[in-house]
Amino acid sequence: MDRMTSLRVFRDVVDAGSFTAAADRLGLSAPMASKHVAQLEKSLGARLLNRSSRHLSLTEAGESWYAQSAQALDLLDAAEAAIGRKNDAPRGQLKVSAPVWCATPHFARVLASYHDAFPEVLVDMHLENRKVDLAADGYDLALRATQEPSPALIARRLCRVQFHLVATPALLARAGTPSLPSELARLGAIVPSYVNIEGLSLKGPGGRQAPLRLNPVLRSDDTTLTLHAVRAGLGMSFLPEWLVDDDLAAGTLVRVAPEYSAQAVTLFAVYTSRQYMAPKLRSFIDHLGQALCRDGDTA
Repeated sequence: MDRMTSLRVFRDVVDAGSFTAAADRLGLSAPMASKHVAQLEKSLGARLLNRSSRHLSLTEAGESWYAQSAQALDLLDAAEAAIGRKNDAPRGQLKVSAPVWCATPHFARVLASYHDAFPEVLVDMHLENRKVDLAADGYDLALRATQEPSPALIARRLCRVQFHLVATPALLARAGTPSLPSELARLGAIVPSYVNIEGLSLKGPGGRQAPLRLNPVLRSDDTTLTLHAVRAGLGMSFLPEWLVDDDLAAGTLVRVAPEYSAQAVTLFAVYTSRQYMAPKLRSFIDHLGQALCRDGDTA
C-alpha cells in the first residue's frame, strides 16, 4: 500500500472520528481505509487507535504520531498548493469569526497588510465572544483562544496570548492594593458572562498555584464594555495584553498582584477541512501566522 495514502487516511480517520466518514472524504471503502491504518500500525510496530464498535480514540503513540504526521502533511499540502496554484490568486469574500478583543490597532494593521498583499479578498470580520458553528453559519474561519480546540475541526496554532489582571490606580488607592490572590476578593471584578469563575487559580512565584476568588460587580459578554468599565473604575478584570498594553504603558491601568499570572491561552485558526482549501483561506491563515503575533508570542 502507498504509505502517503496511509498517512492521509490515518489523519482523516482521526479528524472525522470514524473510518466510514474518512473513507467517504477520500473516495475509499471503509474496509480499505481500515487496511491502510492497519498497515501503518504494522510498519510502525505500534497501535495508533483504540477501536470499539462505537468509538475511536488515539493511543499515546497515536497522539504523538498524529501531531507530527499531520504537521508534515500540512507542509506537503502547502508546498503542493504553492506550486499547483501559483497562478490562482486569492479572491472573493472570506467570512471570519474572532473574539471581540481582536478589535485593536495591532490586529487592524494585520488586516491592512493582508489587504495590501491580497486586494481581491474581501474580509468579512465578525467579532463575537461565542463559538459559532462554522458550517451552519457559513464561516470560512474562526479565531479561537483556548487550551483545547475542538477535535472536530482543523486547528492551526497562531500564537500565545497572555491575560493580565488590571485596574485603575484610583481604584487601588481607594480599595487598597492587594499583593496576594487571597486579598483580591475585596476588589470588585468584572467577569465574562460566558466563563465559570469557580475553581480559578493563578500561578505565583516558583510556579505555585494559588486559588482565586473573585467578587463580581458586573458580568458582560462584551470585552470592549469590560475594558471601558475597568477604565471607569468599576472594578478589575482579566483582559488580553493586546487590549491593555497601551493603557499599561500610559499608566491609566496597572496590573493587580503582578507577581501572579493567569495561564496564557493559545490563539488558533480553526476551519472545517484541509481538502480543497481555497487560496483566500490559505493565504489569510498563512498571513496571520506570519504577522499576527509579536516576537516571542508564537506558540
